[in-house]
Amino acid sequence: MGRVVGVSALVVVLAGGAYATADAYDVVPGVVTLAPEPAPAAPFPDAPGATTVGTGAQVLADLDAAAAVPGAAQVQALVQGLVTDPRLGPAVGVVVADGLTGDVLGSNAPDQARTPASTAKLVTGVAAMTALGADRTLDTTVRQGPGDQVVLVGGGDMMLAAGAGDPDAVNGRAGLADLAAQVATRLTLSGRDTVTLALDDTLFSGPALSPGWSASDVTNGFVAPVAPVAVDVAKISAGEYPPRRTDPAMHAATELAARLGELGITVTGTPTRVREPATGDVLGVVSSAPVAEVTQYFLDTSDNTITEVVARLVALELDLPGSFEGATQAVLRTAGTLGVDTAGARLADASGLAEGSALPPDLLLGLLRLVVDPAHPELREIGTGMPVGGLTGTLSDRFTSGAGTGLVRAKTGSLAGVTSLAGQVVDADGRMLLFVVMADQTGAVGQYQPRQAIDGFVTQLAGCGCRG
Repeated sequence: MGRVVGVSALVVVLAGGAYATADAYDVVPGVVTLAPEPAPAAPFPDAPGATTVGTGAQVLADLDAAAAVPGAAQVQALVQGLVTDPRLGPAVGVVVADGLTGDVLGSNAPDQARTPASTAKLVTGVAAMTALGADRTLDTTVRQGPGDQVVLVGGGDMMLAAGAGDPDAVNGRAGLADLAAQVATRLTLSGRDTVTLALDDTLFSGPALSPGWSASDVTNGFVAPVAPVAVDVAKISAGEYPPRRTDPAMHAATELAARLGELGITVTGTPTRVREPATGDVLGVVSSAPVAEVTQYFLDTSDNTITEVVARLVALELDLPGSFEGATQAVLRTAGTLGVDTAGARLADASGLAEGSALPPDLLLGLLRLVVDPAHPELREIGTGMPVGGLTGTLSDRFTSGAGTGLVRAKTGSLAGVTSLAGQVVDADGRMLLFVVMADQTGAVGQYQPRQAIDGFVTQLAGCGCRG
């Protein structure tokens, strides 16, 4: 059944530089003067079709409903050319739909579940924006414990800064130096300068590492043990994929101890864990970036760890265990409540890194339909958060030329033998198309060839203007 005309299309706003990430395995001073005030400098020109609101904001504009709809026969011909491309192997699921009406224009095995790789993050993203809401923040707290003990309480922020927080950052919005300053002030006012430090990381349950992850996934920096508190997503050193700390929460506690020491508060001994949630008076609290920004972060960078954290928060919101099992149940359940058909879907984890996940292309299409549906404005951050072809995130080095540059927004997915892409593109007639491509038997050819095949297909959609 066609949907009400008025679906919104994404308008790209260029701000800052691009993330350069890979898929796992997928900003005048003046002086006092009596001279007349000079005329303001002319502003930098906007990119064609771009709209700026504030600093780096991204907005949605109404799509012209009069734009020509591609012909189904022409789109299906493009699909057939893709599925027979030897670079993708023998098992390819594809579906292309009109973003305005939702009508399918071309497909191949759209109901057959396939390994999604990181396109599974779309499920977690939609669930997060639905269950948690765009404005929710995650608090990292220090509470008073018994005697001279103070307790660091993890609230789900694994992107703390070791020093001061940066109000313009997502990774590092809240800082341990700021938290320590609050605590030190409270302690000093009460005449205390010596404490012991404990860690409350009881928010989540179950194993911190998925059975479907290999040891090399951690050592290679593709993921960290899931914890309710950590510094810089548990990275041991700078870079995109450095090794991760084996105990991220305890490392955050040791960093807090160091910050307290720099402020004249002596922390005796080493931090210890508490077995029950801390409930004493709050001595300090710092807050993460809003969930909308956190969600956009993991979609754009394809960060596995942060995706897993957010999925567990969704589980807790639904009164499910904050574990791998609870998280996967929660995100699929949320998708189902939105009317997405989850039959045949299974998730081994929420990020798509573990072996054993399977999603039909139709399920991902259902999520994309929701994202562009004006009846679900709460999901718009999903659309604005996906990488932009040739510009940002995991698509910064793809679609760097041709009709798709700047007009493709999609979530990537890559594992050994798996290459997938799901998102939207505006074609030559100004019509927005939704697409899902999943190839999970590409063999040992690496990612270059399958990506070239998929990117070529999406570029054809962008340049087509395939009127029926």
